Amino acid sequence: MRILVIEDDPVLANGLSVGLRLAGFSPEAVGCLADARAALAGDNGAFGALVLDIGLPDGEGTEMLAQMRAAGDRRPVLLLTARDRVADRIAGLDQGADDYMGKPFDLDELAARLRALLRRNEGRARPVLEWNGLIARLDTMTGDFHGAPVKFSPREFVLLHHLMERPGAIRSKAELEERLYGWNEEVESNTVEVHVHKLRAKLGAGFIETVRGMGYRLAAESGDGGAG
Repeated sequence: MRILVIEDDPVLANGLSVGLRLAGFSPEAVGCLADARAALAGDNGAFGALVLDIGLPDGEGTEMLAQMRAAGDRRPVLLLTARDRVADRIAGLDQGADDYMGKPFDLDELAARLRALLRRNEGRARPVLEWNGLIARLDTMTGDFHGAPVKFSPREFVLLHHLMERPGAIRSKAELEERLYGWNEEVESNTVEVHVHKLRAKLGAGFIETVRGMGYRLAAESGDGGAG
């Protein structure tokens, strides 16, 4: 899941990006509200959630949050700020934030809170996705396939997660590349095909279908399980 991190401290922003990537997210970091608005304007909904500082060089993060909510943008927002008084937390939540963490913070807890927000936003009660005999655990990026444990690389899991969110939907190559890579990362021409090939080697050649000229989707449910 792509996460937009709005944090003006470059050291903290880099640490967040590294940590969230290790936790299975695809983070993008910007340092001001102007860049955040530009990123959201061109993302076509690709960012699943935001980690938002309040005190930024060009304004208050809560200003952008209020504008998002007024425009009907309902994606989860976690405020991450040094302002950690009870009154600050109440104000942030009342202005539309879905969660609030004070600095300093534990990165594992931040990742867990993001997973919970995304799960709630997707209408799922459990931290797993299920399809055709595969149980994929979002917190550990591992799974069980017909009862046997299976491991995935972070990018294999990101691609699989995106397909399993809507098993019948066709995901284009460009859409999958957006999930796998950040703005400043060079994308190799065959990267999606390579990861799909590796996933098929682990889950069977028919688990992921190629829809010629359109992209990829999961094969129709065979009766072994359903979408979680």
